[in-house]
Amino acid sequence: MTTTETRKFEAEVAQVLHLVTHSLYSHKEIFLRELVSNASDACDKLRFEAIANPDLLAGEGELRIDVEWDKDARTVTIRDNGIGMARDEVVANIGSIASSGTRRFLESLDGEKKADARLIGQFGVGFYSGFVVADKVTVLTRRAGSAPEEGVKWESDGRGEYSLEAATLPERGTAVVLHLKEGEEEFLEDWKLRSLVRKYSDHVAFPIRMPKADMGGDDGDKAADQAPEWETVNDASALWTKSKSEISDEDYQNFYKSLGHDFNDAAAWSHNRVEGSQSFTTLLYLPSQPPFDLMMGGRDERKGLKLYIKRVFVMDAAEELLPNYLRFVRGVVDSDDLPLNVSREILQQNRQLDRIRGACVKRVLDLIEKLSRDEPEKFAAFLKAFGNTLKEGIVEDHANRERIAKLLRFASTQGEGDAQTVSLDDYVGRMKGDQDAIWYITADGYKAAAGSPQLEAFKARGIEVLLMFDRIDEWVLGHLTEYAGKPLKSVAKGELPMDEAEKKKQEEATEAAAPLLEKLKTMLGDRVADVRVSARLTDSPSCLALADHEMAPHLARLLREAGQDVPESKPTLEINPQHALLARIEGEADEAVATDLATLLLEQAEIAAGAPLVDPAAFVQRMNRLLVG
Repeated sequence: MTTTETRKFEAEVAQVLHLVTHSLYSHKEIFLRELVSNASDACDKLRFEAIANPDLLAGEGELRIDVEWDKDARTVTIRDNGIGMARDEVVANIGSIASSGTRRFLESLDGEKKADARLIGQFGVGFYSGFVVADKVTVLTRRAGSAPEEGVKWESDGRGEYSLEAATLPERGTAVVLHLKEGEEEFLEDWKLRSLVRKYSDHVAFPIRMPKADMGGDDGDKAADQAPEWETVNDASALWTKSKSEISDEDYQNFYKSLGHDFNDAAAWSHNRVEGSQSFTTLLYLPSQPPFDLMMGGRDERKGLKLYIKRVFVMDAAEELLPNYLRFVRGVVDSDDLPLNVSREILQQNRQLDRIRGACVKRVLDLIEKLSRDEPEKFAAFLKAFGNTLKEGIVEDHANRERIAKLLRFASTQGEGDAQTVSLDDYVGRMKGDQDAIWYITADGYKAAAGSPQLEAFKARGIEVLLMFDRIDEWVLGHLTEYAGKPLKSVAKGELPMDEAEKKKQEEATEAAAPLLEKLKTMLGDRVADVRVSARLTDSPSCLALADHEMAPHLARLLREAGQDVPESKPTLEINPQHALLARIEGEADEAVATDLATLLLEQAEIAAGAPLVDPAAFVQRMNRLLVG
């Protein structure tokens, strides 16, 4: 007797099912694309495993995908003879979603976001799209190499539970049976299913078969038990193997959507064939929106390129084909030269792979450069989505550092608000004749950068300053020390360049303020490393100055919040002796009041620089004392 086990979906799956069934009705036809894509992956995986174990292919002919329907039973079935699943794989692949970011992402969704058509693609849960058109889904599956009686039947109405039971299945592979809802009769029509296969899955490298259309006539009434006559309805050749002249833009976009489980069009793509001592084909896409794994999993949850060897699928996420900073790229690499028994360990040490990787990096950077030249609006959207990820390349890819830097865009004191539109080339082209450095400031937000007192001297001199306020910028700039032969310098670090007249004026100001400087050093004690007259300030009373290799206060704060051990450092306080606040401190006879004022001078400089207050309660009390008088 067969025992049926009933289980509840994991919480995340239940939430996804709810969102899928209620939010994606206008995109319901994509269920066929998603299920066919899953079937193709299953065939790919079997073909690869059969390299080491040919017996897995025993008993059946070519790998294929069948799509059939039954108007009386109101079912559509997508069947493959690929790798199949064992019982534990069914539970793992259908009963749960293995993503550390899933829960957080689901919790963040609300209102209109739930209606976003990118939802399925963000999770990579195309299987669940079947519930958009079906009120019950049955899965019959048997893993290749297992006995017929080791098959599994999975069934659910998508309302929180699913059943599992053993099933005797004569053939390996997986069949997904959709029991259609009322009102979905269009998917029981031969013409409709054929058109969807050709629209979304024509590129799939395995034959997609459907029963031959009944043309009517004397033989129109066939016996119910007569086996259908099958015909292939797709092109059944891998898209990347075709000549570019044979492929339309629509074909490229449909392939991308299937490859990346994305509803959006790709921003751009590059399709190339390399011949010679080493031959390989690359088809690489730039997404227009960040996929879920990049948004939530970041660097740890990568999806690399699909690797094929002589049209045989080998690896679904070959991270070795692209550096980490290009992890947003989707695509296929098909090599004629790598060994079919390649493993991740072999990949890591394979010299042939170095050439493929180098070619992929070059193609991607070429593609981004072309996008920046030809389609500035698309490029701006691309940078908004992936700019910070691309910046990691400044640190990781020394050979292409200049190329990557050329692609970056920043806000500027001569730009339009917080719009990040100024390139380093733009800046260099506008530099004053006597200017020898690219000046920038880092902060934890646009307003903090634009309003920094450290900019005052540069504004007075008409020198443009790049405003960098992405969290990654300070780390990146530790590695990008020059561009186009020009050093990059922070307005907050080191000494400002001065001519002889300015140096003399600075020395005189320092000499005149010597008593005030000593007074401030005494009152502030070990809270500062030094107090000096500033060449940066024109309007503000004080600011912090950093040594050339000192970490910016806002970055140190962020790292500490992230649990990093950051050594403490004492700031250098720069003052503007001409400011009324400094004059008051200098003339204040009450030592306690003077100390309050001096401490406030330091604290406001720290706040402006993004440093946390050491003692917020004491700061409030100090402010209250001074306000009350």
